[in-house]
Amino acid sequence: MFRTFCAGNKLPNPKLFLMKKIFLLSGLILLTTVVNAQLLKKLGDRAKNKMEQKAGEKVDKSIDDATSGKAKTESKSETNPQEAKEEETSTGDKAQPAKTEALKAYSKYDFVQGEKVIAYEDFSNTAVGDFPTRWNTNGSAEMVTLNQKEGKWFRMNNKGFYLPEFITSIPENSTLEFDLGVNNDFDWGNGYFNLYITDLEDRDLFTNNWSTHTIHFKFHPLTGANYTGGVSFFTERGKANLHNDANAKNWDNKKNLFAHVSIWRQGQRIRMYVNGDKLFDVPRAFLADQKYSAIIFQSENIRDGREDYYLLGNIRLAEGAPDTRSKLITEGRFVTSGITFDVNSDVIKPESYGVLREIAAALTENPTVKVRIIGHTDSDGNADKNTELSKRRAAAVKNALSSDFSIDASRLETDGLGATKPVADNKTIEGKAQNRRVEFVKL
Repeated sequence: MFRTFCAGNKLPNPKLFLMKKIFLLSGLILLTTVVNAQLLKKLGDRAKNKMEQKAGEKVDKSIDDATSGKAKTESKSETNPQEAKEEETSTGDKAQPAKTEALKAYSKYDFVQGEKVIAYEDFSNTAVGDFPTRWNTNGSAEMVTLNQKEGKWFRMNNKGFYLPEFITSIPENSTLEFDLGVNNDFDWGNGYFNLYITDLEDRDLFTNNWSTHTIHFKFHPLTGANYTGGVSFFTERGKANLHNDANAKNWDNKKNLFAHVSIWRQGQRIRMYVNGDKLFDVPRAFLADQKYSAIIFQSENIRDGREDYYLLGNIRLAEGAPDTRSKLITEGRFVTSGITFDVNSDVIKPESYGVLREIAAALTENPTVKVRIIGHTDSDGNADKNTELSKRRAAAVKNALSSDFSIDASRLETDGLGATKPVADNKTIEGKAQNRRVEFVKL
């Protein structure tokens, strides 16, 4: 068979056959190399793209985490400031909760609290359901607590006059502040809240029948699209009677139930603010020869058959405008109880803006000056917790001066002494208010 095959077919040249095999094998190897290289390149490109995608996702996640973390912190500071997480900064101060927009909303607030507290009322010494012992009235009211607000509140849901008997003088240079609120379904036509600055020597206490010159403010919140809310100003029963109305656009019975009222007397001049907005600035409201010895609150025309009411709290009367620049720069020390905080918190109340701005102005005018910020508390509560709270409050002031007023943080040191250095008697409400203070010491 072999021979037959050989006879009919010529055998290929062995050398040529070997060369063809080698050429074919080389081609396959080259083709495999090229394919593998392209495959590896594709795999490499895919891996690179995947890595870049992962890296991008990681960066995006970091940004998202940072943003959501900030938002979370801001949310906590707005809803429950005490839950906001505290972190250590490079200077050792505890990082403060993110600022709410409330402080910035007071950016035009030029009110500066009086230096010496002469009367204070937060109703802390009055039991819930009782009428405060330092007050008098011809109506009725009671002490209540609220879900959305700290502290105790004086609830007035009947017609009546209410006299804080512990206030016996309104000095020529003084500031008066209080918080005023309403229930959230307050009827637009259901009465006003009145404040009278007057003298008790020549008036019938519980009526509007008096001959003494009186400063009179009438308050009513914004209550709907068709009804404006605001404040009316009067001078009554005397010479140069005045009257005007103003719209309290940032106080209403749906969105913002509470108003912080600030009144500043400088001689005959009166300035009046609601939630940071200046509504009145009257050069000659007070009479130069008139005595003003009392303030009287009144709930007026509260209609029967409804559960409408006014809430009064945190009354503060202080004497003397602080000379911030002189005391801090010249004397080397400035102490203020005008920087206030939420209860048991390091969150600065927005009405502190005026004092903070004065301090920032002094530091801006003297760029080489460095200060130590020292927080102080009253003696209520645990001593160690008070010390820690005072440190956090000092750090919050530093943070506000740096972030909101562009004061270099390296110029500011902080400390807190709790209740260890009282300047007044912690057994009285006014003494406690004086002891809750922030001290600035020139270094």
